[in-house]
This record gives sequence, C-alpha cells and structure tokens, in this order.
Amino acid sequence: MRCATDLGTSSNQFDSPFLESSSPFGTVGADNPVAVPLVAKWPVTPCRSASSKAPRPPKPSPKISKPVAIKRRQVTPPRQPYQERPSPQGTQGEGLNAETTVKPGHGIPPRALTFLGITALTISTYCGYLYASYTREVSKAQTLDVPRDVSDRYNTTAATFDADVELSEKAMGLGKKRRDLVRQARGNVLEVSCGTGRNLPFYDLGERRGLDADGHATVLGCRSVTFVDLSPQMVAIMKEKFEKLYPTFPATFRACDAGKVEPPSDLARSGVKTTEGPVYFDTVVQTMGLCSMPDPVATLRHLGSVTEPGSGRILLLEHGRSYYDWVNRILDNLAPAHADRHGCWWNRDIGDIVRESGLEIVEEKRWHLGTTWRYVLKPKRSTEKSQS
Repeated sequence: MRCATDLGTSSNQFDSPFLESSSPFGTVGADNPVAVPLVAKWPVTPCRSASSKAPRPPKPSPKISKPVAIKRRQVTPPRQPYQERPSPQGTQGEGLNAETTVKPGHGIPPRALTFLGITALTISTYCGYLYASYTREVSKAQTLDVPRDVSDRYNTTAATFDADVELSEKAMGLGKKRRDLVRQARGNVLEVSCGTGRNLPFYDLGERRGLDADGHATVLGCRSVTFVDLSPQMVAIMKEKFEKLYPTFPATFRACDAGKVEPPSDLARSGVKTTEGPVYFDTVVQTMGLCSMPDPVATLRHLGSVTEPGSGRILLLEHGRSYYDWVNRILDNLAPAHADRHGCWWNRDIGDIVRESGLEIVEEKRWHLGTTWRYVLKPKRSTEKSQS
C-alpha cells in the first residue's frame, strides 16, 4: 500500500533505491562503481503497519437493534360439517382426479342377516313340508269312502282330543271366542255336543239379579246346566272335569243324540211339579258340533223347539266354508281324510244350514278368512211360524 502523506514528507529518503552498507566488496558509492545489492529498508508507515500481522484491537461492531417479535393472534375459522358431493356424470374411468362417491353399506348387522337367513330357510322348509303333506293327503282322500255320519270317531279320539286341538285353538284364539259366547248363557242351560268340556271354565254358574248390556234389570248366571253328547267317552271326561271345577253345583249329563233332547221339567228344576204344559231351556249352547251331525238342519230345528220362544237364545260357534274359493278348494280336497280321522266335516256351509233351519238370526260374525262362524239365534214365535 501507498500513502500520499508518507511520500510527500519523506521524498529525500527514496533518492536511491540502494542504501549504503558495509560489504566485502567495499563501500558502494560514487567512487565505487561496483554495485552490490543491498537489502532495502522501507520506512515503517501507518500503511505498512496496517498490513502487518501484528495484533490490533478489535473494531467495535455497530449496535443493531434486534426486531421485536410481534405475536399475531391466530383465528381458527369454525369447522364446517362435511357434505358429500354427488359424483358428476361421466367421471368414472376419466382419471384419478375424477370425483367419486362411496356408497354407504346396507347397515344391517351380520347377526341380523344370519337370523333372517335362518328364518327364511325355516319358513321355506315348513312350507315345503306343508305342500308335501297336502298333496299326500289329497291323494289319500281320493281313495277313501267316508260315510256321512262320522260321529263314532269320537269314541276312539276322546282320550287324546284335548291334546290334539289345544295348539290349533290357541293359535286361532278360540279360547276367547268360547268365553265371549258362553258368558251369555243364563237360566236353564243346555249344551249339546259338549265334548270333553272345553267350555267349562267360562260358565257363570249361580243365578243372580243384575243389569244387561242396555242397563235393564235382568237375571244373570245359570240356574241349571245339562250336558249332552253322543259319545259316552266324551261325556265321562266332561263329568270328571265339571266335578273338579264345580263340586257343589248340580248338573245333568246325558249321552244321547242332540236331535232327541227332551225339554226340562219342573220336577228336574225344583223337585215339585207346579205347572202344566211345556217347559223350555233359556239358553242352548253348541260349539263345533254341526260339522259332526248327519243332519245338522234337523238338529237345529229341534233345538229351536226346546228353547224359550222370544227370550230364549241358541249360541253357536262353528267352523265351515270360507269367503274365498281357493280356501274352499283346500277344505274340499282334504275333507274326506279329515272326517275319517277326526269325525268332522269341516267344509259345510254353516250359513246355509242356519237359514234352512228357520231360526231367527240375532247376531252373525265370522273370522279366519270366514271359516269360523258365530251365531246368536232365537226361535220364532208361534204366530210367526204360522204366517211363514
């Protein structure tokens, strides 16, 4: 480095680039022409000192103020609920960027699916069994020659009758229908085709005064009961049940034809004959009996003749033909086999039988596709009979 001040003030020192020095060759000067190189002694100047390796004090660094960190408040926007957008038309197969919509699953638990599958299999198996049984019974019925009177079958089925019909009657709710019918019985009561006594728990035994459905004073309950069936085995089972349920109430049991039942007498009621002339039953009950009788129309007419004219009632609960032709075809196809096994023609038209009997219809109801019939009948008065 060069310094302008140093060069200006010390110019006399640089008149010769060589300095005098002692040497084995002599003194270099004007008188000695031999020039010997000498070591140059440069003056120590501030510039020289700056380029030297001598330690020097550190320069103070300028103070720069650090920027103050400003804490910014972060505002998080509220989260919007996810709304699945429908996939546009024609995006399938157009690339990875095409929007696709994943359809949700059916949501039915595996256990429910398993249960539904087992249920469907069970129902289909049972329906197949019913169809096979139906076709077998139809082919068997076509070969049978069954008489019209099959009432003697009850002599052999009396012991197992309750067990045979228990399940089907519960499924059809016939217990409640029996109760609603028998609860209307009052006064001197006659039950024909009593069977094994499936109506026994529903009788209101013991006469008392009360109010009818319209609020009028009347006599409620049964004064006496008479049970009739053509099968002695059925009557024996009926009597045993009655004595267990009502051990102190007097009752009469007869094994005879319902079409030949005699009217009650004063002697049977009070022990003392007080009046002359006919005595009638106040109520006649029959459940599931017309299907077993060889002549149901004649039987109904006879029951009307022993029922109190005007105020007496005949209560019927029967099974027979349906509203629908397809049900009637099934009943007709299976009727011979059913009658031969159970002593019951279940394809009879109960409505036609009632109308042909000439009794007056007070009430009529039907259930189970029309196969279960309920009737409340009453005999016509003598004046009405003469006019008809």
